Amino acid sequence: MATDSNAASAAEKVFPPFDPSTIPSQVLWLAITFGVLYFLMSKIALPRISSILEVRSDRIAQDLDEANRLKTESDEAIAAYEQELADAKSRAHGIAQEARDAAKAELDAKRESVEADLTNKVSEAEKRINGIKTKAMGEVGAIAEDMTAELVTLLTGGKATKAEIASAVNSAKN
Repeated sequence: MATDSNAASAAEKVFPPFDPSTIPSQVLWLAITFGVLYFLMSKIALPRISSILEVRSDRIAQDLDEANRLKTESDEAIAAYEQELADAKSRAHGIAQEARDAAKAELDAKRESVEADLTNKVSEAEKRINGIKTKAMGEVGAIAEDMTAELVTLLTGGKATKAEIASAVNSAKN
């Protein structure tokens, strides 16, 4: 009989949610609770969440529009900067070319001046050299006559006349 009493006490100890006699009341309370939660969510919580999401969406759209506007402005600024840089490089190149041309023209003028001065100096030096050469060539005859007279005196011990010496030197020149 102990087993019958255990079976009776086991029947009394059934977990209430699994008790078949309480299922209709549990379904009723489930429906009431679900309805109240559905009403609260649809009328209070979801509209608030929806408005928050809408505000965030609008803010994100505005931020994207602002970012696009700023990107466009920065692209325009970069393009303007690059154009200014290219213009500045072009102007700098032009200025440098003008400076090179001016320096070259100045150097060419100085070179021509120096060349003309050197040409004049060379001409004057050639004239002096020709004058000295002509004078020296004119004195060669006299020097040759003096040397010949001395050689004759040394070699022969006698003296030759100036006419004889001049005649010998002239015949040797020709």
